[in-house]
Amino acid sequence: MEARAKARHVRMSARKVRLVVDQIRGMSVNEAYALLQYSKKRAAEPVGKTLRSAVANAQVKSQDEGEMVDVDDLFVREAYVDEGPTLRRWRARAQGRAAPIRKRTSHITVVVDSKDA
Repeated sequence: MEARAKARHVRMSARKVRLVVDQIRGMSVNEAYALLQYSKKRAAEPVGKTLRSAVANAQVKSQDEGEMVDVDDLFVREAYVDEGPTLRRWRARAQGRAAPIRKRTSHITVVVDSKDA
């Protein structure tokens, strides 16, 4: 029972989010919840939200097919982060010049699957 969830346009650079996503890839869902709950990284919040959404999608998908999936049997099969669009802003500098500010965004994708599949 595979289910996926995407969080798009998260206002955080993909490089920072990948540090958290790399930690939970391949873990069981309960272990990933525990790791994200006590992580000091700010990226743990949107990654945790995406993981909860993927688990909820798996539960709804299993109800539609007439079987019940147990959360304890789910694990993070895939988790990756892509770069989203960059917001470009300008900052005033000396002698009338301008310096670019890049406000980066990212797209988080989490795929959960049951262990027996």
